Amino acid sequence: MRHLTAGEVLSLNGLLQMETNSLAVAKATVGVITDQQLKNLTQAGMTASEARIRGLQQFITENEIVETAEVQ
Repeated sequence: MRHLTAGEVLSLNGLLQMETNSLAVAKATVGVITDQQLKNLTQAGMTASEARIRGLQQFITENEIVETAEVQ
């Protein structure tokens, strides 16, 4: 398990939240974009954002950043 400082955990959380929010906005708007070049750029951005999210999730999982506790 990798130990991160509180600031690092906050930064990681912020990065993941930012990527998730921007992906949600892109997915919500891509359907109304009529310009094909802009649509292609938006779709490429969505693909890149999804890859960054997967990378962050992999980092969290591999380094056991999030501790889970049993719910009673």
